[in-house]
Amino acid sequence: MVLEAIRYGDGKLSIIDQLQLPFVERYIEISTSEGGWQAIKNMQVRGAPAIAIVAALSLASELHELSVQKKVPSNAEDVGTFIIERLKYLVSSRPTAVNLSDAARKLEAIVSERSQRSRSTAQDVVDAFIQAAEAMLAKDVEDNTRIGENGARWISANALSTEQHKAIVLTHCNTGSLATAGYGTALGVIRSLMSSDTLQHAYCTETRPYNQGSRLTAFELVHDKIPATLITDSMAAALLSRPGTRVNAIVVGADRVAANGDTANKIGTYGLAVLARYHGVKFLVAAPLTTIDLATKSGDEIVIEERPSLEVTKIKGLQDDNLTGDVILATVGIAAEGIDVWNPAFDVTPFALIDGIITEKGVAEKNAEGRFQLKELFD
Repeated sequence: MVLEAIRYGDGKLSIIDQLQLPFVERYIEISTSEGGWQAIKNMQVRGAPAIAIVAALSLASELHELSVQKKVPSNAEDVGTFIIERLKYLVSSRPTAVNLSDAARKLEAIVSERSQRSRSTAQDVVDAFIQAAEAMLAKDVEDNTRIGENGARWISANALSTEQHKAIVLTHCNTGSLATAGYGTALGVIRSLMSSDTLQHAYCTETRPYNQGSRLTAFELVHDKIPATLITDSMAAALLSRPGTRVNAIVVGADRVAANGDTANKIGTYGLAVLARYHGVKFLVAAPLTTIDLATKSGDEIVIEERPSLEVTKIKGLQDDNLTGDVILATVGIAAEGIDVWNPAFDVTPFALIDGIITEKGVAEKNAEGRFQLKELFD
């Protein structure tokens, strides 16, 4: 059974607290847009699709409760203004993740249209928003499943040698149920390979400095009983050069894909793409269409978020308490005090290093001129 990281029903939203994984599996309730903003900003939820879903559902949960308490603004126009202001606030929590701003734009359009209808009530506008947010949750799971199937077929057809029947795949960061509404994008491809009995082995990187790979992807791989091995980020080159390993593909997710195919993803992705090209390994980006930003022409226009220095200088893990003998969750320093830190959350991989972009509509490949034509996916 695939891990359920987002739980929603009857206006109640709860998410698994990813800051506690893999040590503690604990769900936290989110009932307001402020709670959603904090969960996203503090990385209790992360992954571009999951961020968008949690943002939308946190506001849906807030509106549901306001309706129950009869505290919704009295007319359609006022409640529309309130919702749009809340959406703009939520977008500020993680500016690099295009799924969040894309979801906000779509929801804003629905709210604006409904609030401007001549006979719309305030509750009509609220109901329209809640229904749209809930539909996004269901659609994300459907899209992820299709992404997984499309990617698995592409790898089987294009990345395996004639004598191979099963794939060896490396992935970076976390792109599974913990990063989406369910199933996953890049990890969804691995799940699809597993379900079709065409996966030999998966490798996941630790993904410093926040360790999403070792904490989260490894947690999901163990949860689903997928044959997998964890490596440190610095081991990738050695793994790809190892004669007996024969990695067939590197599959990663994306926080934003520019119109030309340049892809912003978790820091370390660019380096893996360079290694893949040198070693003749297929490099694939798995992302829903909501991650493709046609308004951004290239990676040069993508704003890269920088994170606090303590994410690099400290690390969280289990620690033995010498006095009581108990095992406690602790944060410890791992760097020299006073050292300067640069901590970009993402890097941009040039489209030239990407062999295919896996979407719910299929796998986009470059044309004869070596260019992606991503606009065609939206036709």
